[in-house]
Amino acid sequence: MSARPDLTRSEAEERSSLLGSAAYEVTLDLTDESGRFRSDTLVRFTATPGASTFIEATTAELHEVVLNGRPLDAASVSDGYRIRLDGLEAENELLVVSTRKYTNTGEGLHRFVDPVDGEAYLYTEFAVAEANRVYAVFDQPDLKASVRFTITAPDHWSVLSNAPSPEPHPAASGTAVWAFETGPVISSYIVAIIAGPYASWHSSAASRDGREVPLGVFTRASLAQYAEPEVMFELVRGGLAFYEDAFGVPYPYGKYDQVFVPEYNWGAMENVGAVTFNEGYLFRSRVSDARREQRAIVVLHELSHMWFGNSVTMRWWNDLWLNESFATWASTLATSRVTEFTDVWATFATDEKTHAAEQDQLPSTHPIVAEIHDLGDVEVNFDAITYDKGASVLKQLVAWVGLDAFQRGVGAYLGRHGGGNATLSDLLVELERASGRDLADWSAKWLETAGVNTLRLIVETDAAGLITAARVEQTAAASHPTLRPHRVAIGSYDDVDGRLERIHRVELDIDGASTDVPDLVGRSRPALLLVNDDDLTYAKVRLDEPSFAVARDRLSDVVDPVARAVIVGSAWDGVRDAEVPASDFVRLVVANVGHETQSAARGLALSRLELAASRYLADHHRDVLAEEAADAVWALAELAPEGSDAQLQFVKAFTRLACVPAHADVLEALASGETRLSGLDVDLDLRWEITIARATLGAASDGEIDAALAADDTAKGRQLAETARAARPDQALKDAAWRRVATDTSLSNDLARAIADGWQRTTDPALLAGTADDYLEMLDRVWAERSYTMASLIVRRLFPAPVVDPGLARRVRSWLDAHAEPAPLHRLVAEQLSELERALAARHRDAAAAG
Repeated sequence: MSARPDLTRSEAEERSSLLGSAAYEVTLDLTDESGRFRSDTLVRFTATPGASTFIEATTAELHEVVLNGRPLDAASVSDGYRIRLDGLEAENELLVVSTRKYTNTGEGLHRFVDPVDGEAYLYTEFAVAEANRVYAVFDQPDLKASVRFTITAPDHWSVLSNAPSPEPHPAASGTAVWAFETGPVISSYIVAIIAGPYASWHSSAASRDGREVPLGVFTRASLAQYAEPEVMFELVRGGLAFYEDAFGVPYPYGKYDQVFVPEYNWGAMENVGAVTFNEGYLFRSRVSDARREQRAIVVLHELSHMWFGNSVTMRWWNDLWLNESFATWASTLATSRVTEFTDVWATFATDEKTHAAEQDQLPSTHPIVAEIHDLGDVEVNFDAITYDKGASVLKQLVAWVGLDAFQRGVGAYLGRHGGGNATLSDLLVELERASGRDLADWSAKWLETAGVNTLRLIVETDAAGLITAARVEQTAAASHPTLRPHRVAIGSYDDVDGRLERIHRVELDIDGASTDVPDLVGRSRPALLLVNDDDLTYAKVRLDEPSFAVARDRLSDVVDPVARAVIVGSAWDGVRDAEVPASDFVRLVVANVGHETQSAARGLALSRLELAASRYLADHHRDVLAEEAADAVWALAELAPEGSDAQLQFVKAFTRLACVPAHADVLEALASGETRLSGLDVDLDLRWEITIARATLGAASDGEIDAALAADDTAKGRQLAETARAARPDQALKDAAWRRVATDTSLSNDLARAIADGWQRTTDPALLAGTADDYLEMLDRVWAERSYTMASLIVRRLFPAPVVDPGLARRVRSWLDAHAEPAPLHRLVAEQLSELERALAARHRDAAAAG
């Protein structure tokens, strides 16, 4: 069978010009346990008479194809992925009868068997264009259609789709048939089927149009105790009311189910009325407030898609960013308004914006409105440009036009295009009308060019400390030289009762290389001047030298959490740009993180501390500073208030920072109860983190790992045991783990990830270095033979990232020079090289600073 072809934009546009008004009737039999299922599709559609086109259908066996009553020879019209359709009429009816394969990769129809109860659980993931793995479909976003499912399954299962679930009718022994009503007219990538003996909870939410929208929460039976359905329902009720009020448009669908599914590749997916979630958001043990905040954001992100993305959908994938960026921005706003996490914009500043800037400085960076020639381009563009930079730029757009005008424009856009497809230009028309601002230049500079600008505040003072001149200087990388218009605030922070509080704020438009700030002239220079105060724009920020010195020494005294986030983000950018020594960043975090009050900011600072300690410190003092950082974090755990969020985060961070045998002993004492931290329970997940950390240090025996698994013999427990085994500092075990992920096609997506995560865990990068040549040698083969999900997992996770070595960089660069195609593969490898070169530069800078 030939390789699966990627749909191109030109093919999609041609097909869209020929076809219309499709409706599908899909009959599935999910009772066979052989790894295959029966799929019959009857599709009716209009077409230009005499036209030819194709329909996607990825099949194991194609039994019958009948077009307008004419049987077609399956072998001659299908290549296993597409069925050729010639001689179309004005009104057409196509029947496709086939056998399909379940997957274990989280694509198409994924089948998972729970080791706890032996029950099978199924779910679909159809983005980007995987619906054709389940039924014959014109698999592109602008050919919206209704789907009516009739599904045969074991009679003790629940079966869900986009339409409300019907009462099942008994069929053959032990089976039943669910005959769904016709579902809403939507794009194929947000169609869904979920089937299995899921535990369920039900409630409702009031819509502004008087309806009670049915709500459901579903989990595997073995995870039902962790479901927290009322938390999920409350988030949806609050979010639905917020979005209806903000957009002026009622919830557009008939129900809203939230389903936690196993072995899921993403955080969640916005299938219409049947949102699927990663089971990582079912908390088996106590988690930090930051993790609960993240779950709230994700719930509200998917809910916002029901309006923006599902009701109004992009025509082609070049506007994917608009779906995802809008949902990221809107969910952050909603989280700040309807949940306890009112400081979530500080998380946005340190997390989303930092990830965006990191992605934006890779060689693979691209404009927010990316060129999407085919589906291969789409897959690699599910990145921090599409989500985080786009959301950051939308936040700047809100500052540019005003929140009220922005919401009015979005509401008009949804009202005008609801149920259909639209483009970025359609949205900009409504925003211009609502705000009175011309957005053509803004759009061209922000959305159609790549790269991140750097903003610096230059201040001159006289002998008395009065500011005599102030300007914001804007620069851009030579490779992406665009200077952009920004709406920014500049905050003046000074001592107020021993804290650094904002005593003055100026907000202004800046453009070009230099913009004067006359409102600062004549004022006394404060202790700290912060450009991009309130984090209005998307840019890297550099503090002037006196301000950075104050921030480094007194970060914890800065009252505003968003200001602290901007400062920490600036310092982290500086490390990654080899402008700030990594050792300075380590000291900044260690000195201040104990005073951080915002959970997400604390967690992000600790994760960056881990990366700085392992990859960015100079050789001559890395071991010493890494050990000192771990010791300091353990001391913070001991000093933290008992039972506090900070205590939990410091202990978990210590398991990641632990790097010497003495740390393994500390963890053993904690696990055994010999050492106790009042208020801290060594629960299921923390015990695994301790076990994996001890395995990484060579201290956890097979018996210790086996005992941990015996106490948690679940799907998650088995994955974590694989991580622990692969983490051990034994060359043979490391090499075997690497080969298993690279070559064992029976591994599911989650199991492969778990083994690769363990392989990457090491305090001795030399254990990973020997795989470099094998890695480069296998890339072309893996890309050709594996699905995108599995191939990209292997490319990203089996690169020896902890090996920060110039020789490795040279070998990877040579491979890239010789392998320009396939472009998505080249891009993923180039990103690994870029991060390696950044680490080398950071080490050089840190070494120079130390003399």
